[in-house]
Amino acid sequence: MSRLITIVLILIGLALAGAPVRAQQAGAPGQEAPAAPYDADLQRLAEILGSLQYLRTVCGANEGQKWRSEMQALIDAEAPSGERRRQIVARFNRGYRGFEQTYRTCTPAADLAIRRYLEEGARIAREITARYAN
Repeated sequence: MSRLITIVLILIGLALAGAPVRAQQAGAPGQEAPAAPYDADLQRLAEILGSLQYLRTVCGANEGQKWRSEMQALIDAEAPSGERRRQIVARFNRGYRGFEQTYRTCTPAADLAIRRYLEEGARIAREITARYAN
């Protein structure tokens, strides 16, 4: 349950900042954690975090590694190893690289994408928290 609380705190941070929930892992140490019912949402959040890491940097937000740090907190809480971790990391990288290939400078479209991703990330965070953080 403490991991769920960690994820809820991350989700609240995303919602307030313009980031990410956790079920308790079952199984023996070293055993792959079972998929959580919200894994698809977590993967989408990871992609959003990757997108924000690139876009906020190119648009001069001077946040350093803020979104990468949020991603690391999500990984630490949700998927310390195995296939779940690999999938979440891959989605972060997909979000980052997708915009890296498109934007070299900040444009109005990049600003719009940032706003939309902040809104979508906050919405996903609220929904995961409402559904799974009982």
